[in-house]
Amino acid sequence: MEVVVAPRAKRSTFVGFHGGYPKIALAAPPVEGRANEELHSFLKELLGLPGRNIELVRGDTSRRKAVLLRGITAEKVSQLLETLKAS
Repeated sequence: MEVVVAPRAKRSTFVGFHGGYPKIALAAPPVEGRANEELHSFLKELLGLPGRNIELVRGDTSRRKAVLLRGITAEKVSQLLETLKAS
């Protein structure tokens, strides 16, 4: 799954879609991997996955990141994000 992140937000939250990718605001600065750690924690809680099932595979220093999710289907993630978008 590819996502776009916006670090230094007041709180971590899904904010919608940007260029077709889910956009996630992160309550962490992009310093020393803190934003990446916050993204990992946010996805873990949002998707209900164990931490070992979430892996950042590309975009360590970029706002656009590729995340490998194990134990959940793409359809399930899409449904969840669409539900959050609608609320």
